[in-house]
Amino acid sequence: MSDLTTLFEVGGPVAALGGGAAYARAKHPAAYWSTVGLPVSTVRLLSSYGSVMEACGLAVAPSRLRVLAVKAMTQREIRPVPPRRGLIRPTTTGLRIRLRLAPGQEPADVAASAERLRHAWGVHAVYVTTVKPGVVELRLVGYDVLRRVRMPRKIAGGFLKVPVALREDAMPFIRDYRTIPHQLTLGATLSGKSMYLRHLIAGLAPQPVALVGIDCKRGVELAPFAPRLSALATDPEQAAELLPVLVKEMEDRYDLIKARQGIAPDTPDEEITSDIWGLPEHERPVPVVLFVDEVAELFMIATRKDEERRDEMVTQLIRLAQLGRAAGMYLEVCGQRFGAELGKGATMLRAQLTGRVCHRVNDEASAKMALGDIAPEAVMAACSIAPERPGLAVAGDTSGGWSRIRTPYLSLGDAAETCRRSANLVPDLTALKPFRPDVPERPVESATPVVLPHPVAD
Repeated sequence: MSDLTTLFEVGGPVAALGGGAAYARAKHPAAYWSTVGLPVSTVRLLSSYGSVMEACGLAVAPSRLRVLAVKAMTQREIRPVPPRRGLIRPTTTGLRIRLRLAPGQEPADVAASAERLRHAWGVHAVYVTTVKPGVVELRLVGYDVLRRVRMPRKIAGGFLKVPVALREDAMPFIRDYRTIPHQLTLGATLSGKSMYLRHLIAGLAPQPVALVGIDCKRGVELAPFAPRLSALATDPEQAAELLPVLVKEMEDRYDLIKARQGIAPDTPDEEITSDIWGLPEHERPVPVVLFVDEVAELFMIATRKDEERRDEMVTQLIRLAQLGRAAGMYLEVCGQRFGAELGKGATMLRAQLTGRVCHRVNDEASAKMALGDIAPEAVMAACSIAPERPGLAVAGDTSGGWSRIRTPYLSLGDAAETCRRSANLVPDLTALKPFRPDVPERPVESATPVVLPHPVAD
């Protein structure tokens, strides 16, 4: 009986701890990592660092001086030397550690062993980044951060910078319009493309920029943000009228830049500019971000007249993509389908869109159109996105880099409320006033009296 009591006294708490840890790992991976995964992985890394590096081929032969010192002072076996390890810095999602490479090694050698390091140290993923020549940083991610997205509390944002998603290495994905002026965003129905667009608009709404929308789905996507929009076109006919106005605005801004360049010879060099950002602040026009939702609708034609209108709109879009950056005009082109079969100008337009974000798509051709010129493995990653993970996407740019990202949930009501609160920031652009969407006034709710009235007796 005493043995049974002892078994319950010892085994009961152990079983409860084990069950609690398993539940936390499945339902609350962040809490599990902070309490269990972080200490275990740290001990595993410290105890096996040398042997793991040697097994991965990252250890090098010791120097002659080290060999002589070991032979003179001890009788130990002379073993290869692993890269010098820096301090281990724990984070809420994993670990960070810096390695100083030995002569003859390169960061690609460490990156090639990332999968081996992941299994050896029992973490979800290992990512390698170059800090400076000879120094790399290993970012160990303890769990799948894209399963339940939680954005970092502190994000270094800024003007025309919008944190819209979380990358698979637990770093925020920031849409920086000054660095990547134009972007192509693709995604099928219920893939999370609209959520991505909401984050962009909600992030830009509090900033001093002009937001312009072309939504050929009769405005169902962009109409809720009308209080913050400077212009909105809800069908191809309205888009055909709006795009020439934007091109004219761009040309006027180039005239302003050229007027600034024709300055006196004694003007300081720092006042000579080739874009609006070099203009004095009181002369600088406000940036314009154009959102084009369902871009394929602009390419659709039914009659000969529609074909002429289509060619004009596509030409104007291409002009904005080619010349808009210096004028402070940026494109965000979205759609469910994008391919060369859309018509003349589709491939040329894509070539001007530096950034690429591809959610789940219905055909491989769209993924190739978005990411095929970046990396073939990025196309395969986009085609493998499951419908059960809306918001998951592959983001890259024409430099060749790419990563998986996922957008956190943002309700349409919250995004629309952000636009309503920022309605006073809509800039005064005379050319866009005819296209300003009508904003219905919100009904004023009658106040409820604190004290209910009582009938007066006769």
